[in-house]
Amino acid sequence: MGSSSHTSKIKRGKDAVALDIIAYGFCGIIALVCLVPFIMIVSGSFSSESAIIQNGFSLLPQDFSLEAYKTVFKDPMVVFRAYGTTIGLTIVGTVLGLLLQTMTAYVLSRKEFEWRNQLSFFFYFTTLFSGGLVPYYVLMTQTLNLRDSYLALLLPLLFSVYNLLIMKSYIVGLPDSLIEAAKIDGCGEFRILFRIVMPLIKPALATVGLFIALAYWNDWYNAMLYIKDTNKYPLQYFLYQQVNDIEAYKKLLANNAAGSAVSAISLPTQSLKMALTIVVTGPIVLAYPLVQKYFVQGITIGAVKG
Repeated sequence: MGSSSHTSKIKRGKDAVALDIIAYGFCGIIALVCLVPFIMIVSGSFSSESAIIQNGFSLLPQDFSLEAYKTVFKDPMVVFRAYGTTIGLTIVGTVLGLLLQTMTAYVLSRKEFEWRNQLSFFFYFTTLFSGGLVPYYVLMTQTLNLRDSYLALLLPLLFSVYNLLIMKSYIVGLPDSLIEAAKIDGCGEFRILFRIVMPLIKPALATVGLFIALAYWNDWYNAMLYIKDTNKYPLQYFLYQQVNDIEAYKKLLANNAAGSAVSAISLPTQSLKMALTIVVTGPIVLAYPLVQKYFVQGITIGAVKG
């Protein structure tokens, strides 16, 4: 107790204090610079279209307007249905993706598995070459018959070699004595994985889980290729369609007559894009703080290994 209290009373030198001030000041400036674009997005979403066209974007709303949000939520049930599709795909895809990639990484990390190098090369090889878009499209639509199916949105993002490498690197770093002791106690492979390995790789699970969730949340390309039923549109593709529709309508009005050009200018396009950005990124941004402490550990896996 005496030594600890003595240590706590040691005064830091002026050079250490100055270094802290410089470091925190620099980090604060960088944080503000990164925050400015987000503030401008929020401001632009509450600005009128004409004000943005005349003055550009600013840190404060210009000619305050809710027209962009009214356009987004003109049919609330459609938006909520798209939200439900995206949330469902994100949850199911993240859980299944974590399970598959953790199990695969665990198998490839076991030294007693004699085919681990061959399978590792197989996974790595798929990152260098692919069959191309046309064969992949034919496989999904004709061979697997997944057109207008939620599986067409779920399966393509379910497995990632990059995430597999992150998971494998972390599992390899676990002591072999833990697994050997568990086997001596009579544990099977599944029990070792779920009761011993997974609780010890929470940073990797959080990192890979966030990557998978972001991939599902931001996916619109697969919906464009395989989904024609508007009731099955995920959020990103639904909002992407909204922007395209309003831009096409705006061009049509502008080309018809001079009188229509005025109404075309009043249609929200830039402010709509800003509002859509808020609607799309809000939930996923709020989810990041929940995994932040694990994410920083997981993304630096292997950084100090020799």
